Amino acid sequence: MITGSSFQPAWWLRAPHLQTLWASLLRRRAGIATRPERLELPDSDFLDLAWMPDAAGPLVLVLHGLEGSIRSPYASGILRALHAGGFVAVLMHHRGCSGEPNRLARGYHSGETGDLAYVVQVLRRRYPGRQLFVIGYSIGGNMLLKWLGETGNDSGIEGAIAVSVPFILADAADRLCRGMSRLYQWHLLRHMKRAVRRKVQLLDTQIDVGAALASTTFWQFDDIVTAPLHGFRDVNDYYARASSRPWLKHIATPTLLLHARDDPFMFPSSLPASNELPPSVTLEITQHGGHVGFINGPWPGLAHYWLEHRIVQHLHALVGTMRP
Repeated sequence: MITGSSFQPAWWLRAPHLQTLWASLLRRRAGIATRPERLELPDSDFLDLAWMPDAAGPLVLVLHGLEGSIRSPYASGILRALHAGGFVAVLMHHRGCSGEPNRLARGYHSGETGDLAYVVQVLRRRYPGRQLFVIGYSIGGNMLLKWLGETGNDSGIEGAIAVSVPFILADAADRLCRGMSRLYQWHLLRHMKRAVRRKVQLLDTQIDVGAALASTTFWQFDDIVTAPLHGFRDVNDYYARASSRPWLKHIATPTLLLHARDDPFMFPSSLPASNELPPSVTLEITQHGGHVGFINGPWPGLAHYWLEHRIVQHLHALVGTMRP
């Protein structure tokens, strides 16, 4: 099902780039105190989690976007909002994103679902009686939707929310080569190249490090680095196999997709059609909001982060309908 939304952007942040940049660069990080936890993985690598203080409510696992972390304003913001809403919130850092390089040459990618599956299993073992929900932002949302499609009726979670998802990765890579969106590509590639430099001794026997550092587009970087490190034939194979849109029809878990039609990370045509969505999936489209933006409020000093309110509101509704 596809629905509209009541969201209206702040008059001073109506343009999609303003929504996106304010949310990622100008918003202050929420003041939160998290408890770190390191999970050792079966392949000898590790994942770092960031927990909000424990509570008696349902669990919510948060997946950040490309090169994000607990330091990303949207991540700290949703953790604080979830905690205030009575949920037990935990953020999963993708490999190498917690501030310390991971141990293996491989890292994470847009279609990586094994680490998410592992963390869900850990949480289910620890909290067998708790409801469990998962929220994914951007490529974290892409991972989440692909995993939900792969698992079908056996996801083991009660609900999911995916925000600003690049449903077709090749489309997103093309969109980020155009106009002002190239600014985001430059910013993200700068962080990805920094990760390559930090792991150069692990990588220099597996990829062309010089070519990776000279890359100027996601197409180039993913062909040189991401695809070979994660078992894909090339960038085309990676984008085709890792995109979440083909998996949507297999999702059985109640899932809400939140997306702005003016998202500068992708084309409107990348959005799935209604006949691609099973009864379990609702796509809620706003006309404005940018990429992980969705900010309203009367003026900058009173900015309101509608996205967090909408997420917590939806989770409360899910919890209410699932209670005996």
